Amino acid sequence: MKPDLPPTSLEIPYYEPFGDECAVFEAAWRNRLPLLIKGPTGCGKTRFVAHMAARLGLSLHTVACHDDLSAADLVGRHLLHGGATVWCDGPLTRAVREGGICYLDEVVEARKDTTVVLHPLADDRRVLPIERTGEVLPAPPSFMLVVSYNPGYQNLLKSLKPSTRQRFLALRFNFPSLEREQAIVIGETGCDPATAGQLVKLAGAFRALKEHDLDEVPSTRLLVYAAQLIRGGMDRVTACRVALVEALTDDEPTAAALLEVVNASFA
Repeated sequence: MKPDLPPTSLEIPYYEPFGDECAVFEAAWRNRLPLLIKGPTGCGKTRFVAHMAARLGLSLHTVACHDDLSAADLVGRHLLHGGATVWCDGPLTRAVREGGICYLDEVVEARKDTTVVLHPLADDRRVLPIERTGEVLPAPPSFMLVVSYNPGYQNLLKSLKPSTRQRFLALRFNFPSLEREQAIVIGETGCDPATAGQLVKLAGAFRALKEHDLDEVPSTRLLVYAAQLIRGGMDRVTACRVALVEALTDDEPTAAALLEVVNASFA
């Protein structure tokens, strides 16, 4: 029996679809399948997961993965409390016990032992063994495992093993089209279409420099920041300098060149 859609009482975060990703996510949840989302930083992966969690009426347990994140950080550990040793669930264990979505953002940043813990949850077993307590927790129908990463940062030391990748359905995200990105900036900030259009064109100019001067290109998130500042009364050049230029590079000559592009865009 597949899970039914629960009534949604949460406010649904704004999200502008680009294809069939919403239908794929819902189908993965209905069929109790894990999902991997890959795409560049700031292209909307995390917002998409938050949108779908609210749309499906599910709680969301988000973990921002990093180099020191271990399996114990996800599953849990024994801690001293009031002179006694007590077990404290980690976010993954809480999600399995309670149901809902456990979202591991930038999963390849975590230590290698972390992904091994996910294997029993990401195949037909759908269980979480907790070695330190002897428990084997079955995931409820409402539980879903979602992970994301940025393929642009992949290398031999930071990539998902084939044995892990092939347990997941996968969606590929990228930066939005000009029209969709403009709609996102307007929808997120309420700024006027002309300002949104200028910011999106500016981002396109910066992104064209990816292979030349910039290690990373401006995300849609940064465009939203700039639009918020402009709508709040800041002049456009200053808003783009602090939200885009200085966020993208520490190199002074590169920053100066980018600022020239900003000035030309808003001349």
